[in-house]
Amino acid sequence: GATMAGSVMTFTEITHGTVKKIKAAWTSDDATGAVSGTTDNYHDGRLIGAITVPGGGAAAPDPNYDIAVNDSDSVDVALGALANRHTSNTEFVAEASMAAVARSKLTIAVTNAGNANTGTLYLFIR
Repeated sequence: GATMAGSVMTFTEITHGTVKKIKAAWTSDDATGAVSGTTDNYHDGRLIGAITVPGGGAAAPDPNYDIAVNDSDSVDVALGALANRHTSNTEFVAEASMAAVARSKLTIAVTNAGNANTGTLYLFIR
């Protein structure tokens, strides 16, 4: 039988010049299809891009899974632009669709992803 797995989110945060890159690799919870985590670092600036990469094969997230990027006031600074992600396609969201963050850690919340599925979110902030 399958082993029970909890939810996991691993962050890699890098700064290149004026651009900060946050990579959030996640595995959704068996029971809830959700996973969340909060960045170690505080962030400032506009969200200038986001990329969602779903896991492959049996680990692909359920169709129309959702991601919120919540600041310390629980406001989705992605403005809902990361809702209804595709189960198998890498998708891009442009700066014009998203807001900004001011001196806040970011909580990435994935929902509706299904049983123990995976994906990666890349966020770029300037």
